[in-house]
Amino acid sequence: MADIPAGVQITHTRVLKIALPIVLSNATVPILGAVDTGVVGQLGEAAPIGAVGIGAVILSALYWVFGFLRMGTTGLTSQAHGAGQTGEVAALLTRALMIGFAAGFAILALQVPLFWGAFQVSPASDEVEELARGYMAIRVWSAPAAIAIYGINGWLIAQERTREVLVLQIWMNGLNIVLDLWFVLGLGWGVDGVAFATFLAEWSGLALGLWFCRTAFRVPAWCDWPRVFDPNRLRHMLAVNGDILIRSLLLQAIFVSFLFLGADFGDVTLAANQVLLQFLQITAYGLDGFAFAAEALVGQAFGAGQLSRLRRGAYLTSLWGLICVVLLSLVFWVFGPAIIDLMAKAPEVQAAARVYLPWMALAPLVGLASWMLDGIFIGATRTGDMRNMMAISAAFYAVCVVALVPQFGNHGLWMALLLSFMARALTLWLRYPALERAAQRG
Repeated sequence: MADIPAGVQITHTRVLKIALPIVLSNATVPILGAVDTGVVGQLGEAAPIGAVGIGAVILSALYWVFGFLRMGTTGLTSQAHGAGQTGEVAALLTRALMIGFAAGFAILALQVPLFWGAFQVSPASDEVEELARGYMAIRVWSAPAAIAIYGINGWLIAQERTREVLVLQIWMNGLNIVLDLWFVLGLGWGVDGVAFATFLAEWSGLALGLWFCRTAFRVPAWCDWPRVFDPNRLRHMLAVNGDILIRSLLLQAIFVSFLFLGADFGDVTLAANQVLLQFLQITAYGLDGFAFAAEALVGQAFGAGQLSRLRRGAYLTSLWGLICVVLLSLVFWVFGPAIIDLMAKAPEVQAAARVYLPWMALAPLVGLASWMLDGIFIGATRTGDMRNMMAISAAFYAVCVVALVPQFGNHGLWMALLLSFMARALTLWLRYPALERAAQRG
């Protein structure tokens, strides 16, 4: 293999420059949700709070289906960037935007049956449903912008431009909060005001994101339609995104089933599991930064065909991921009971959550390898392996549930979840040599 040029050396500083803006960006997400809830809470009624909550969950779930666009775009763009294919980098942005817009307009066209189906799955009172439908009828018009931003974020991350991702997130959430306060408390628009605030914030976010991507529009290839619509490249992009979608659906099925199975043990256990899963969300927010760094650095090295650089990127990002999860596990062990008390006021829920807290304290350490290997495989666009190994892990989780839950109850359910993390890590690790061989061939 060729020596790594000095300009592309992978250092601790470089990893942190990619990762930390993502961590900070993720930290702004729960703040917006809290403000949305707090603003409508000032109206003095329960129904508006429930309407904004359920409306936001339904739309987020619909948009999440297209979350593959962020990951797929990062992997493909980082490889093209690493290979020095400037024209393909620009064309990939165009393809990502086209997929995002197409998905958003599809949701717009199908909003009536989609919303009907959502309320069949999650019924609410007549008042809450009416308010939520009004909220979604406004906010859904920014679906093309919201989904296209997934592609923009992936494109920027692939080129290590995560500071712009952070600025984009802060801009959208900051504007959303300001407009929330103005529309709801100043103008008295109620739930509709929250929806209009998000609608405007997402379209303005798309405009800012396109401005950040302006270098791509200076390259003629961004509108070189024979290249953009090249059948082989389109098929590859669709295959990558399709694999990630299936993998994500299987992963989501594990977590949804975890909640549903926990409900069989009663409301208190269900509530305790829900509280502890928020700790897992915090872990994801922290590890995302290092997994995204792995996507960018591994993808660039893969595109350049430099195996030593790929290994260096995988090693350093995983090392920092390990530091992150060790700190998180310590925080959960030491401060977990106090955090539980802040999140749940019912004494029985607090007591139950403390019983199962050790499982959650172990989860970051057990899950690290699966998170980081996901980032490494996304960067190398080995998404077929990700899909297949996720299917094996989901099947293993199901077997563990059947074997452990009847004997150990909710403890068995937590064991099954953590064992599924280990299965995903082990199966991906077994496929890692094939990834390296593919990098050498490239």
